[in-house]
Amino acid sequence: MKIDELNIKILRCLQQNARLSNAEIGRQVGISSPAVSERIKKMEDLGVIEGYKTAVNPFELGYQLKAIITLRAFMGKLKPFLEKVKTFDEVVNCYRITGDENIVMEVVLKNQKHLEAFIDQLIIYGESKTQIVLSDVVKQNELKPLK
Repeated sequence: MKIDELNIKILRCLQQNARLSNAEIGRQVGISSPAVSERIKKMEDLGVIEGYKTAVNPFELGYQLKAIITLRAFMGKLKPFLEKVKTFDEVVNCYRITGDENIVMEVVLKNQKHLEAFIDQLIIYGESKTQIVLSDVVKQNELKPLK
C-alpha cells in the first residue's frame, strides 16, 4: 500500500485526535466515511497504525515527579535488567541505547522518597544518572511520513 497524500491527511487527523469519527475525518480530508474506514483498516493491517492509546496526565493521578534516568549496566547485568525493568510500575518508557549508557527510562514518581527508593532498586544493575523533568517542551509530536 502506498502512503499517499490522502493517507497522510488521515494519519494527521488521527494523531491529533484518535477519537474522531470516520465521517469527521472524511469531511476534513474530502472523502466518504467508508473510504476513510477502508484506508484506516489497510494502514492498521500493514502496521502503519500500531494502535490507539489514551494520553493520561500523571500529575492528575497524584504523581509529583517525572524523571529521565539513564543506566550504565554492570558487566553481566544488562540482560537481567531488561527483564526486571518490565516489572517496574514507575517506568513509562524505556529504551536500550548506544553510547556510554545502555538504558534510558522515563519514570513517574510520587515524590522524592519514591525516587530515592526507585534508584535504590537500580543500584544492583549498574550506575544510574537522574534528571528531573521540569516541563514538556515537545510532547507526542505528530510523526510525518518521509518523502
